[in-house]
Amino acid sequence: MRLKLSDRQSVDQWFNHIEKRPALAVTMAIVWLLLINFFAFGWNLGNIGLIDETEPLFAEASRQMLVTGDWITPFFNSETRFDKPALIYWCQAIAYSIMGVNEWAARIPSALAATAVTALAFYVVQWYFAEKDKLEQTEKPARRYLTAATASALIALNPEMIVWGRVGVSDMLLTGCIASALLCFFLGYAQNSVPARFPNQWYLASYVLMAGAILTKGPVGIVLPGLIMIIFGVYLGKFWQLWREMRPILGLFLVFLISAPWYILVTWRNGWNFINAFFGYHNIERFTEVVNGHSAPWYFYFLVVLLGFAPYSVFIPAAITRLKFWRRSQIIGQERSQHLDLFVCIWFLGVFGFFTIAVTKLPSYVLPLMPAAAILVALFWSDLFTGRQTEKSFRISSWVNVALLSTIAVASFNVPRLVGTDPAAPELYQKIQNLGITNLGGIIWLIAAMAIATLIIIHRFRPIIAINVIGFIVFLSFVLMPALFLMDSERQLPLRQLSAIAVAEKQPNEEFVMVGFKKPTVTFYSQKTVNYMKFAQEAVDHINQETAKDNHPPSILMLTEQKKLIEMNLPPDHYKNITTKGAYNLIRIPLQRIKQDQKDKMDIL
Repeated sequence: MRLKLSDRQSVDQWFNHIEKRPALAVTMAIVWLLLINFFAFGWNLGNIGLIDETEPLFAEASRQMLVTGDWITPFFNSETRFDKPALIYWCQAIAYSIMGVNEWAARIPSALAATAVTALAFYVVQWYFAEKDKLEQTEKPARRYLTAATASALIALNPEMIVWGRVGVSDMLLTGCIASALLCFFLGYAQNSVPARFPNQWYLASYVLMAGAILTKGPVGIVLPGLIMIIFGVYLGKFWQLWREMRPILGLFLVFLISAPWYILVTWRNGWNFINAFFGYHNIERFTEVVNGHSAPWYFYFLVVLLGFAPYSVFIPAAITRLKFWRRSQIIGQERSQHLDLFVCIWFLGVFGFFTIAVTKLPSYVLPLMPAAAILVALFWSDLFTGRQTEKSFRISSWVNVALLSTIAVASFNVPRLVGTDPAAPELYQKIQNLGITNLGGIIWLIAAMAIATLIIIHRFRPIIAINVIGFIVFLSFVLMPALFLMDSERQLPLRQLSAIAVAEKQPNEEFVMVGFKKPTVTFYSQKTVNYMKFAQEAVDHINQETAKDNHPPSILMLTEQKKLIEMNLPPDHYKNITTKGAYNLIRIPLQRIKQDQKDKMDIL
């Protein structure tokens, strides 16, 4: 049973009523975007501590940039940090200066970048359908606004975007720059077919955003969007026409003008240390070799997209097939404004293919394709408004959707068996199970699967995407968010407490040493330089070396795992246990006493 004609007319009449009042339409769009973005990226953003290991590296480097006033060379723990360019550090440092040094300020650049992409995608999708209505000489405001709202919701409310939009690292800022650059490029392409002396404003915005991407993560910021634009132009047979429209020589000069000064200054200050570390190790080697053990099989990103864009990822194959991109002649004959589906398809496949080829693989690398996936699925869903022959493919995808949700439900019921134990928080998963969070997650997805199956059976397909979105919102609210707070209290809170105690306990000129693990949060929260040592024997040797010095400090402040403390086999009078939190001990090593003991033994001999 399909939506009755009278119901469709009433919906269209309601949206016609809104469209006749532009202020009301804009207000409702803004309210919608504020709601979904606050829920996805703003809610409890700074109420959970920084998460080891990567996030505090950025947060502390930005803090040191603000404190030292050196806005060129990033430092962490008194050492240069050339992993990423300066834009993320600048954004975090500016946020610190406004909001103070805290978790909110460290994460707000990521949240704002994600919000910007969501809002721009909403605008692009509704503009696309407005142009479509003109070409079809119809008025379908319901399709226009509901599809735009759906696309923005799917961008914001998926695991990958929420995870990286809530942590203070460079990945979401890069995605914000690349995705916004590509959306601006499409608007420039769709609204411009006559070469001019200068690129139009959307092309210029695209160049500026690519410069921002270069300042966020390096050459990939222009290589990736440039590759997608080139493939798009070549496929349509409009490469040279786009070349004349975009004026790439002028555009590349603008990109160079914005992004090059920092690279020149940091190279001037640090020379080959920067060139080898940034370009050699963090760019070329990451693409051609396995770095830091981040290897994965060729199908890795299939799993990342399946789970990272869940539960909507099952609709992507049908959304791509819907284009029939092998019928190139039909697509070329369309108006430029109607190439959005083709463009986001090339965008999705381009990012996916680029990082599949790369040898080093991380889940965050394919984050820039998530906005394209969301728009693809939203456009596929919009066909249900027009009566196009999409119900069969949508039905098949929906049954796969039911299977995926059922699998997630079963996995939720069995989380404790699947994940094992966490050495840093051995009681964590037992506490999660005791609270019933995992069972609640299983129930939520099981209900969603049953609801979708019912809708398929009665041939009501349009609410299926909404059921997925609602299920995700409920799951995030009542399962993921409580689990995150519990994980923070079990894994990260002890380190924050120990950092505060270490600041109070630390004596002048006393070295602060961490043994057995590397938790950069301690550096951020203590705001002290920490000497990291991986092995217990390394720490013992260091103690002996310091003791042998004539002008050694009276003691060493040491943070260590309990098992490493046992491995060090220190005599009871050679350390003082200050406090124990979770799996960690904060102890003091009295070097003067150790030296006196060694002297007494020598005297006896």
